[in-house]
Amino acid sequence: MDRRRILLIAAALVATFGVVLVFLYVRGADTRAQERFETTDVLRVTTPIAKGESIEDALAGGKVVLQPVAQDQLLPGALTETSTIEGQLALVPIYPGEQLIPSKFGGATAVSADTGLQLQKGQVTATVNLTDTARVAGFVNPGSEVAVFFNGSEPTTGQPFTRLLLPKATVLAVGSTTPVSTTTTDQTGQQTVEQLPRTLITLALSQDDAERVMFAQGNGELAFALVGEDTTVRRGPGVTTQNLFG
Repeated sequence: MDRRRILLIAAALVATFGVVLVFLYVRGADTRAQERFETTDVLRVTTPIAKGESIEDALAGGKVVLQPVAQDQLLPGALTETSTIEGQLALVPIYPGEQLIPSKFGGATAVSADTGLQLQKGQVTATVNLTDTARVAGFVNPGSEVAVFFNGSEPTTGQPFTRLLLPKATVLAVGSTTPVSTTTTDQTGQQTVEQLPRTLITLALSQDDAERVMFAQGNGELAFALVGEDTTVRRGPGVTTQNLFG
């Protein structure tokens, strides 16, 4: 094959490759244009929805309408109707022009506008002050599910014990850690003062459980244990010096 024929074949290949590139570019441009001009009707906010406002109240107030949104601006999970978030409340403020998405709504919770804490219906808050070891070395965070244990002593015999107080509680907030003076007395009556870091932790509880936590906090020491999704925690007789080793 002579040199001229090789050049002609190479030129033909280059031209063919160029045509393919032009075709792909044009098709991509058509797709981009289609995404730009094609629209889908989704729910959008026209009037601000306050944090803690129910979707039903927002709908009743005319704050949400069905509007067309370009395909390239469509948010993942954007809603076309509200059946999946019925009975739920806005977890954050939602502003005009925003598309309605499920992640901005939560279960039937009451959200305090002042504190931002989320409470199930009928719940109250209780705050405890725990050492680093009692709060699982700092692994307890807002949203954690914890079992609450009580270290105390029998009022008549002075017998120390450890017992499960609550099988499960939800942590709402974790405050700052500050050093607190703690005085301990040994068997000889000698007292020792230590500076121990303690952290304020707020729980969501029923009224009865809040009373238990407050009483236990004032009459002994509390400690948390993280609870897994498939973990069952049950109340028992607790542990004393008599049954410590089974």
